[in-house]
Amino acid sequence: MATHYLACDLGADSGRLILGTLDHGKISLEELHRFPTGATKVAGALHWQFDRLLNELKAGLQKAAAKNLPIASYSTDSWGVDYVLYDERGLPLSPVWCYRDARTAQGVEAVKEKIEWPVIFAETGIQFMALNTIYQIATEPSARLAQAKHALLIADAFNFFCSGVARNEVSNASTTQLYNPVQKGWSKKLFGALGLREDLFAPICPSGTRLGLLKKNLATETGLPQIEVIASCSHDTGAAVAAVPASGENWAYLSSGTWSLMGVEWPQPVINDDARSLGFTNEIGYGNTVRLLKNIVGLWLIQESRRHWNKSGKKLGFAELEELAAKSAPFVSLINPDDPRFLSPDDMPKKIADFCRETGQPEPKDIGACVRCINESLALYYRVTLRRMERLIGKKIERLHIVGGGSQSALLNQLTANALKLPVLAGPTECAALGNILVQAIALGHIESHEAAREIVRNSFELKTFTPQDTAQWDAAAARFEKLLG
Repeated sequence: MATHYLACDLGADSGRLILGTLDHGKISLEELHRFPTGATKVAGALHWQFDRLLNELKAGLQKAAAKNLPIASYSTDSWGVDYVLYDERGLPLSPVWCYRDARTAQGVEAVKEKIEWPVIFAETGIQFMALNTIYQIATEPSARLAQAKHALLIADAFNFFCSGVARNEVSNASTTQLYNPVQKGWSKKLFGALGLREDLFAPICPSGTRLGLLKKNLATETGLPQIEVIASCSHDTGAAVAAVPASGENWAYLSSGTWSLMGVEWPQPVINDDARSLGFTNEIGYGNTVRLLKNIVGLWLIQESRRHWNKSGKKLGFAELEELAAKSAPFVSLINPDDPRFLSPDDMPKKIADFCRETGQPEPKDIGACVRCINESLALYYRVTLRRMERLIGKKIERLHIVGGGSQSALLNQLTANALKLPVLAGPTECAALGNILVQAIALGHIESHEAAREIVRNSFELKTFTPQDTAQWDAAAARFEKLLG
């Protein structure tokens, strides 16, 4: 008999309510409701419209109720680091900040005055990024923090809205740079150094925690019965990695979307000087595994370039951009995707042209050349990241699984296989929602183990394999590329 689950998958650009159906050892997904999530500028500052997002969730739940299916449970996954402060009455305090807001730079300076960076990394194993929660919370006025009963990360705030139970699920908590993965709890040392109340962030719960039933008023309003609310993997990458259709050992994953997250599933955190200097991070995955990974600016480079071209009247879809790139000459210009200039929005093609000119390379002559430059640079950065990761874990990787929206890019997948000199297995695309649902099913006892869940993914979706080509040409390009990394 088929079992049904709901997953709200929140991304930085859009959110979706997804219906997952488990039937005879296979899983299928159906999008019920899609809505824009994008941050809004208010008086020059970037905020999330939190109330609007909750209303979109309600609209999605009403659509789910209209299907008249027996739904077992619900859970949310989202991007990490951003949080909602709640007052004593359980009401959210405005604003809910966006991690791309410029205030994070002040947070970095404020934290630097109180605690040294090597100490922060030793406590958390999380790479330095100005957008991390630790730097955001440091900018909060003391009066606002005093007014706050507790803080919840975005997905956990959605689960609280549904269940009335305030918990920060561990995969999301680990992104904050306030969580200690060795002691498995909030870092007392960092909270003390920053003068934060130890109970400011709601307690941590494991992936797959059954929080309780859907609140009665929400059930009435949406037409759903009081289904179970589960904290699956609240961080979208944690959820995506839980659904990677891998078996055996010696594989790595690349969760490819706005960000590229490349890593391995590892039994314990890797916290040492090399990991710190190379910018690796130790986030927590399903079953308390460690996602040893590197955050890399990913398809954001293409998304922002496309936004600029669209504004100037050149309206092109992603498939058309890929086609133009495939026809362009290889290895004309390369960029370092890790250069800080590429993190902020606005006129990405100009930033790429500037980087090329400053490094003595030709500026991309047209749209195809620009997209080609981005794709080749990402593939080469994946190669550098993989080699560094192999050094950290003392093991050779034998294959790469690419999941998420970027797994649909045949050009980037092929270039990645070429650069890495490894087979690349691409798919599925909806891994965050899929992992969210699989963890719900494991929590309810409908799937017996994580291995069994991954086997269900392999049985349910066709994976495309890309084998390496032109490896000598890529070795030469890699030598050139590494000089751009500084």
